[in-house]
Amino acid sequence: MLRTEEMLLNVGPQHPSTHGVFRLVITIDGETITEAKPVVGYLHRGTEKLAEDLTYTQIVPYTDRMDYLSAMTNNYIVVHAAETLMEVELPERAEFLRVIVMELNRIASHLVWFGTYLLDIGAMSPFLLAFREREQILDLFNDLCGARLTYNYMRIGGVKWDVPEGWLDQVRAFISNMREKLKEYEDLVAGNEIFLNRTRGIGVYSADEAIDYGLSGVNLRAAGVDWDLRRDRPYSVYDRFEFDVPVGKNGDLYDKFTCRMEEIRQSLRIVEQAVDQFPEGPVMAKVPRVIRVPEGEAYVQMESPRGELGCYLVSRGKDKPYRLKFRRPSFYNLQILPRLLKGENVANLVAILGGIDIVLGEVDA
Repeated sequence: MLRTEEMLLNVGPQHPSTHGVFRLVITIDGETITEAKPVVGYLHRGTEKLAEDLTYTQIVPYTDRMDYLSAMTNNYIVVHAAETLMEVELPERAEFLRVIVMELNRIASHLVWFGTYLLDIGAMSPFLLAFREREQILDLFNDLCGARLTYNYMRIGGVKWDVPEGWLDQVRAFISNMREKLKEYEDLVAGNEIFLNRTRGIGVYSADEAIDYGLSGVNLRAAGVDWDLRRDRPYSVYDRFEFDVPVGKNGDLYDKFTCRMEEIRQSLRIVEQAVDQFPEGPVMAKVPRVIRVPEGEAYVQMESPRGELGCYLVSRGKDKPYRLKFRRPSFYNLQILPRLLKGENVANLVAILGGIDIVLGEVDA
């Protein structure tokens, strides 16, 4: 009789398709995964503990390094927590600017996912196309704040700089171009037989499982749960804009793809409305030079490209936080991975992991 023996296999932490220093220890029986154990912590920098010895303004650059594909949203969550305790009323122009840069960053993040995910499952062209459009967003950010990845743009009370002359016209041009290119992406990929075979019916989970595992963002909505913090618990000025929340049905990899592609389209809608309604005025509220947050505690949440990003802040009335804790969506979304991999063919491992869309800087913080 033919018999196979179980074998222990390390995937990562330096494998390109683990999307960072992530290690996955799997047990395989032939080509079938019988057990999977994620091993994290290789990138841990102790951001939350370091924040206890930093002023509030000094914390902002550290948040850039968490989800480094969407640094604007990380900037926002920490200043939003402090502003909530301070009860700061922000200038409208600053709020609109924040929404514009956060939604542009969401598009850039989804473009990285699209390109690298297709690369994971064997397609080279989508990777090159996605980074072509992402480069336009990075150029916009470079003109706005002088950086392309770690922006350090948000401030308690507003944003660091106003828009340079002609910048909003460049954003309008990008919106028009991106809409055309998005259709090109979908025509290239969505009907491809190989792509459909690698994604449809793979990595499936139910809405109840998604909720039980604490999933959020696309990983939650792909399973049919209609929940988006921008719409259901509005923050900033999101309640002024019209947009749809894409929701899947099957919770498989194909639904995650369609949800992220549609999210790009909806982000373009939000940015377009924000640019059209862009108000005049200052970009910073009148706040003290040395920020001292009143004593108290607050938890704020927002919809990052990967899901619910939260910040729990405890202040003792000093210029530094007493305690700071982040709810990092990549870390929570990763928890369902062992369940998804058990019983799967080893060839689907990379596709399932890539479908979750983790950023290891955020997993490890």
